[in-house]
Amino acid sequence: MPPSPALQAISESTVQSHEAHEKYGDAMNWDELEFGVIPTDYMYIMKCSNGDNFSQGHLAPYGKIELSPFSGILNYGQGVLEGLKAIRTKDGRVQLFRPEENALRMKMSAERLCMPSPSTHQFLDALKQTVLSNKRWVPPEGKGALYIRPLLIGSGPVLGLGPSPEYTFLIFATPVGNYHKRGSTMNLYIENEVRRATPGGTGGVKSITNYSPIFEVVTKARAKGFTDVLFLDAATGKNIEEVSTCNIFFVKDNVILTPRTTGTVLPGVTRKSIIEIARHLNYMVEERDVPLEDVLAADEVFCTGTAVEVTAVASITHQDKRIEYRTGEETVFHKLRVVLKEIQTGVVEDKMGWTMLID
Repeated sequence: MPPSPALQAISESTVQSHEAHEKYGDAMNWDELEFGVIPTDYMYIMKCSNGDNFSQGHLAPYGKIELSPFSGILNYGQGVLEGLKAIRTKDGRVQLFRPEENALRMKMSAERLCMPSPSTHQFLDALKQTVLSNKRWVPPEGKGALYIRPLLIGSGPVLGLGPSPEYTFLIFATPVGNYHKRGSTMNLYIENEVRRATPGGTGGVKSITNYSPIFEVVTKARAKGFTDVLFLDAATGKNIEEVSTCNIFFVKDNVILTPRTTGTVLPGVTRKSIIEIARHLNYMVEERDVPLEDVLAADEVFCTGTAVEVTAVASITHQDKRIEYRTGEETVFHKLRVVLKEIQTGVVEDKMGWTMLID
């Protein structure tokens, strides 16, 4: 049976889009790649009605999407997101890192916001299609990664307070360099007034509504020369929780501390991986409340996340006091980072079973 005119139009448009951008992709200066938006060729789209399961999705040319002004995402912020990377290995293959963890976390986030979500199989299949269709945008080994953004939104119109009648699952991607400049460390500022998350809220899931409320304090901190903001817990104002973009770890006498994920701290995939690597290397890891006293006494501090990867913290400023920490190759941070990177880039055999080959 021949394809419908609509599908034929999509196919032709996709081919034309690919041909129009081919020279641009091939001419990329990968050495100057930053962490920003570079339009790629294709995105993935899948829809479902409330109460139903997601049906088969499809690739489409990367571009704008159409939404009702009454959509749940625009009016009530009903949406969740994920982030992961496709990385080119030394032998030219392309692989993902623990994508099933992102699928499971999206499901958890969606349930919190009364949304249906794709099955793990659908999620992984959509990822594979998106990466393969944008394969030429995966930077050469060591030059960056293809950042992939799965997004689940309430796309149907709704006026009364409640879930959307329709949902759209999208995946789109862009090539990125390091979130912070190559070789850099982070200098954090502890925020005393604004809280990132509250008990009983959505801090432990990737709701899109978690991020814009902290734009103001992060912008002010960066204007003062800080890399990012470190937030305290809402219940006591005495314990560390996380940075705006990532989880955080502290090292004291070779013991690794990190805040517990008990509803206000996001359970990061990189965080989970670093904990498992550290324990495999016989480091003691404590997941517990981390009071300010432990921050002041730490030997090393580092952050983890898809965007920041594993990045050392050079200093933390609390009120008028600046505390500096060890960085460099003779640190626990560096040992853990090297092991993780070697697995992600295929330098060593993945005995953990964490990577998924795309090509």
